[in-house]
Amino acid sequence: MPKHLTRRQALAIPAGLALANLAGRTAFAADPVKVGLVAALSGPSAKSGEGITRGLTIAIDEINAKGGVLGGRMLELVRRDDESNPAKGQTAARELLDKEGAVILFGGIDSPVSQAIVPLMNTAKVPFMGVWAAATNITRNGANPNYIFRVSAVDVLVDRALIKHAMTSFSSKTPGLILVNNGWGESNLGGLTAAAQVAGIKLAGAEKFDDKDVDMTPQLQRLRDAGADTLILVGNAAPGAQVIKSLQRSAWTVPVVSHWGISGGRFPELAGSWAGKVHFVQTYSFFGNQSDVGKRVLAALMAKYPDIKGPGDVTPPVGVANAYDAMQLTALALNKAGVTDGEKLREGFLGIDSYQGLIKSYTKPFTDDNHDALNENDYIMVRYNGDQIEPITG
Repeated sequence: MPKHLTRRQALAIPAGLALANLAGRTAFAADPVKVGLVAALSGPSAKSGEGITRGLTIAIDEINAKGGVLGGRMLELVRRDDESNPAKGQTAARELLDKEGAVILFGGIDSPVSQAIVPLMNTAKVPFMGVWAAATNITRNGANPNYIFRVSAVDVLVDRALIKHAMTSFSSKTPGLILVNNGWGESNLGGLTAAAQVAGIKLAGAEKFDDKDVDMTPQLQRLRDAGADTLILVGNAAPGAQVIKSLQRSAWTVPVVSHWGISGGRFPELAGSWAGKVHFVQTYSFFGNQSDVGKRVLAALMAKYPDIKGPGDVTPPVGVANAYDAMQLTALALNKAGVTDGEKLREGFLGIDSYQGLIKSYTKPFTDDNHDALNENDYIMVRYNGDQIEPITG
């Protein structure tokens, strides 16, 4: 049919054909379902936001290639940079809800940002999906009904894994804590203290640092004097690197076991030659034998992103893997709900029976009592080898 019709030609088109053509265009042009991301897209933790974006994008590409959600609507990702700032995260969340019409928001690396967004989402009755921030009270927030879900680590569980690794790998009996001075650090202080008590060991002490501190020598010296035989680090890449540089300056070769914040930025570059000494937690590795899902996701990443030439280039793997599974679970929840309404979508998440995912095979990933899809059996310990994150073996 010609692109430009005269009025006479247009009137000559049979009414049935015109209506069919209009219906086809309407179905084809169905509004996309927008999903929002509030994450660190700039600054020291920008690598985390990029990893999450890639995981969401690969999942969205797969879902859309199979026909989208809700009978043919395509998924569309809209992003906002929270700059690792809670106030800016709240503003970004409101903008994605009010201006973009996002039906769900995904969160980034920073627990304080997610903690600031949680009340907003529960009030708005729109689901929020955590894919990195691990503070326990993000999902366990006391709201009823609770619209916050997570495919990520949970501090109270990670802390048990960190204490266990310090004991089994380094025979630690008196670990010392070096923690970022914010809500995430507080979450881990409680979790690590409880984990040490359950394990029957005593903490040498707990010291804090601010994100912008460049010399942690005084805090480290106090832990050294208190007899710390291992350090457990909780912080993001830039301040975490300053902890390692301070250790190096003081020539203290104590083992370091870390939460995963250090994998969200330029830790190897900033920490220097001692970066590879740090053992830290992740939820997934693209090294080793991969499931069919793992093979498919790695192939898609290599095809879409030229900088990814193998498993070691998927950095940080936790951001990619968590986001991928979270997006796939969101698509299942949307189809369960049948609509984009927040209350129905929340019920959709609770109604998911099973999903063969990247990280694991999920069975009833979310229940009324538990909005965290991962548990202590889903963590692995890794270290840096150059810029690559590799599993610890042996």
